Amino acid sequence: MNAPQSVRPVIGRLDDQGHLVEADPPLLRLQKRAGGVEGGALALPQLALLARLSRRLGICISRQVVVGYGDQDVDLWVRVKPDSHGVELAITGWQEMAPVQPSPGIDALRWRDFSRATADWIVETDAMLRITQPPANLPGAVGQPIEALFAMSSDGDGVSAIMAAARSAERFEDEAATFLLGQGIPVRIAGVPLIGGGIEGLAGYQLLVSRRDVPASPRGPRLNDPLPLDEAFGSQLSRAMREPLDRIISQADTISGRCDGPVRRDYAAYAEDIAGAGRHLLALVDDLVDLHTIERPDFQPEAERVDLLDIAQRAAGLLAVRAANAGIRIDGPLHDKPVHARGDFRRILQVLINLLSNAIRHSPPGGTVWIRCETEEAIAAVIVADAGEGIAPGDQERIFERFERLGLRDGTGSGLGLYISRRLARAMGGDLGVDSARAQGARFVLTLPVGD
Repeated sequence: MNAPQSVRPVIGRLDDQGHLVEADPPLLRLQKRAGGVEGGALALPQLALLARLSRRLGICISRQVVVGYGDQDVDLWVRVKPDSHGVELAITGWQEMAPVQPSPGIDALRWRDFSRATADWIVETDAMLRITQPPANLPGAVGQPIEALFAMSSDGDGVSAIMAAARSAERFEDEAATFLLGQGIPVRIAGVPLIGGGIEGLAGYQLLVSRRDVPASPRGPRLNDPLPLDEAFGSQLSRAMREPLDRIISQADTISGRCDGPVRRDYAAYAEDIAGAGRHLLALVDDLVDLHTIERPDFQPEAERVDLLDIAQRAAGLLAVRAANAGIRIDGPLHDKPVHARGDFRRILQVLINLLSNAIRHSPPGGTVWIRCETEEAIAAVIVADAGEGIAPGDQERIFERFERLGLRDGTGSGLGLYISRRLARAMGGDLGVDSARAQGARFVLTLPVGD
């Protein structure tokens, strides 16, 4: 497809139903290549979205858009202007680009995504290994050879790992180097070839740079190797998911709270739903990371002397606002003396927050959740009780199974909280059980060894 030869914008028009009723030849060719027809609905999703947004808001919108055309991408600058008859499109800056993509392979792409999530810096080069995208704090490095940023080991012929990989456009991992910033920072570099032109099809490299705080693995994953679960699912999952979810929740809260100015009521409601869904996903990520942690054979929580009364009071305080919003009262511990046990402070607090959250969720409005601390011989216990619907005897073991969401009809919860809580209790030398009957509430008991 040839780009327009004149500087005149490519013009198109949509009617109020989103049909492309007028189009200059280049736009019409894009429409047909995307599966659309002249006079039919606009088949280019990026342009159709802008047109709907412009018409809905009643404003002119100008934005850069990239659309696919066969094996090429077309970079467009689109101006969308609504009027009484529909929407007018004016397209300039028409530029065709060969797509630049990492080398193929599902395992390679999955490895790249996890590596990107854990990288401290991302640097891109061209086919001659000159820097095209430096770290954000070093814009002056553009155009410099890669050796201007990194000191890398080389073989007897003076060939570094990236130079050797570039000869055949291959990926490389775990290359030790020094980031030449300040006094020098020890780093590990993984390289993903970018394919799209240049020497032997190589367009450049994307370098994923991580601080060398821990020893590099003796052999990085190869193209057809599965990612080890311990490396790919635990901390990497948390880092890969938490940051984007945090941003989504923050932006949605800003919109729903109208922090930046007035927003239509339905938009604010949509944003509130998005924030709620984001928090649910974030909780699920936390549960999955905890699940991965506690099921590792070497998992061992701390064994320290703790005060269960203090932890119970902290848990009740952390959930006081949530309980009040639900019309629930938390009746806290009555002890005025410490109740010592042995266990991991953070993990005990995690278990009690889970138990209290469940109790609040299952309590009727105006109800009460009780939390008590007791000791008996060599056992210390925290009891969390509610006045909800209760749990049938046949279900009292099922609720501690993985992904069991018994009675959760509102879509909340992951079905992992009680499973994780019991595993944590038993890992600390205690246990977690329940005593309940239908329509009589539930009484969960966390037991731990008495502290010395």
